[in-house]
This record gives sequence, C-alpha cells and structure tokens, in this order.
Amino acid sequence: MKTLVKTLLLASALAASTAFAQVKVENAWVRATVPNQQATGAFLNITSDKDARLVGASSSLLPNVEIHEMAMENDVMKMRQVQSIDLPAGKTVELKPGGHHIMFMGLTEQVKEGGAVPLTLEIENSDGSKESIEIQAQVRALASGGKGHGQAHSHGGHGSRDNGAHKR
Repeated sequence: MKTLVKTLLLASALAASTAFAQVKVENAWVRATVPNQQATGAFLNITSDKDARLVGASSSLLPNVEIHEMAMENDVMKMRQVQSIDLPAGKTVELKPGGHHIMFMGLTEQVKEGGAVPLTLEIENSDGSKESIEIQAQVRALASGGKGHGQAHSHGGHGSRDNGAHKR
C-alpha cells in the first residue's frame, strides 16, 4: 500500500511539474530616460517550450505597466496596448523597439543607465493556468538598440531559480 501511495504521489508531482511551460527570457533591458520623462519601454526575447501567451507585466518600481505594440496604420506608426502576445512552442518571440514591447508609464523618477528594473511577466499556458516569471531588466543608454551582453534567465519547473530570477 505504501508503495502505491508513493507511486501516486510521485506521478501527481511529475504531472504538476510538467503542466507549466518551460520559459526562457533573454536579453531583457529597459531604455534609460531623461529627467522628467514619464514613459519608457522594456524589451526582451522570450521562448516557451509549449504554446503559451504573455498576458501581463508589472514592476514593483513602476506604477503603470502594459504590453504594447507599434504598427503601421494608414502610413502612420501607432502604439497601442494589446491584451496578450502569443508564444508559439519552441519559437523565440522578440519584444523590440518598433514592435511589441512592455511600456512603463507614469514614471516619477528617472530610469538611469546601469541600473536594473524588476519586472514580473505573467504567462498563461495553453490549459489556462497562469504563472509568473520575475526578472531583472538592465537599464541601457537611450541610443541602445539592445545589442551587447544581455542577462539570460532560464525557467523550468516550479520554483526553479537561475541568476536570481524565478517562477512562481
């Protein structure tokens, strides 16, 4: 009987650990601001091993965080909030200047080069379950195109940690 209980517990633990997608976030950065600037953007590469969606973002340091896209509309570049970004299994989705990005609005202080901004990404898995991934996005110079060394974070299983980032 004890063996059967242990087997069932192990099977349910394995099922729970594989229910969430394995998500990798790389090259996360935030564009530095000038004094009194009230908005900036965060950019990153995100890869999920299973179909999922980025459905939200937040930061303990910044008051208003939204997922945005920039798109051409009647020959005019427009920026608008989107509810989610699809993360197709095995494909890297790039959030970049001029495309999808995370928008910080209502800034009360300057975001300075060399610092870091805590960022929590909300992921919805294909089964509807949700998980949070916490990262530190490095602040880069205004002219930065996101090139150079980026901090990589790999997330796997419940509560895994890598370079100070973790998933709940």
